[in-house]
Amino acid sequence: MAQGDGLFGIDGTALRLRSQRLNLLASNIANAATPGYRARDIDFDRALSLASRGYDADQAANEAVAYRVPTTPSLDGNTVELSTEQTLFAENAVQYRATLSFLEGRISTIRRAWKGE
Repeated sequence: MAQGDGLFGIDGTALRLRSQRLNLLASNIANAATPGYRARDIDFDRALSLASRGYDADQAANEAVAYRVPTTPSLDGNTVELSTEQTLFAENAVQYRATLSFLEGRISTIRRAWKGE
């Protein structure tokens, strides 16, 4: 059974994958000026697909990580394009929050059911 299955279904795994992607994108942004740093990203759809087939979130994320190909390579070998990373970070943060809100709603429903409301 994939991690996150059960009470929260695939949504728990999706939240973990989004969190891991946020960390990776933040690392890219932090290393924007590091010579030779190669930006990476998680293919979220691929990772979620792997998780739905039995991989835990960590395994799925590791399998779905790839180096980003820059549109404009820098002379020092760094492949971070700051505007791209910032946009992807913001989009993923919104998606993380939406997934979290959905899970909070599910938890609230379960609490009401336990209380008999």
